[in-house]
Amino acid sequence: YDPNLVYPLLILLHGFGASMYDLAGLARIIDTRGYIYVCPNAPIAIDLEPGAVGFAWTEPRNNDPEQVLNAEKKLDGFFQEAMEKHRVAPGNALLLGFSQGGSMTYRCGLGRPDLFAGLVALSCSIRDTEEMRQKLPQERNQPIFIAHGLLDNIERAQSSREFLEAEGYTPTYTEYNMGHEISEEVMNDLVPWIQ
Repeated sequence: YDPNLVYPLLILLHGFGASMYDLAGLARIIDTRGYIYVCPNAPIAIDLEPGAVGFAWTEPRNNDPEQVLNAEKKLDGFFQEAMEKHRVAPGNALLLGFSQGGSMTYRCGLGRPDLFAGLVALSCSIRDTEEMRQKLPQERNQPIFIAHGLLDNIERAQSSREFLEAEGYTPTYTEYNMGHEISEEVMNDLVPWIQ
């Protein structure tokens, strides 16, 4: 890291029950020198088992819209803080999320093409397309990389892709022979896409 240089920013949002460390290992696969990576913890602590705590963007089976709005608000503040701290210009950041973090990537990133040059949605879906439609900007050319496992509720990913295409986006969409995970094959496709 050279503090005199300006780097692009990658924000990585973990899935339900994980923590900020969960996706940090992707940095060494993507590029160890060319980016700044930031990995926040989700705002809700979840007791997974005695002595084990994970974090969630929203509680499971909780349909309280205030909970989602609170997570969005906290993330928006985090995005601004991270970009200011690391001197990242709007449009020189990428938002990546896995599972529940991927759903937050859609929620927080699709309406902000000014902030995010691209979105990466891994093993996730858009949960409420009607609500999402209201967030979409006029220009819909933001690059989106979608990866989903054939053994992982693939219909959700397919319906998200169909929604995005119907709204004018042209996502890079690939189905992989895997479950709910990020495989080496996914990373082999994702790294060149990011670069």
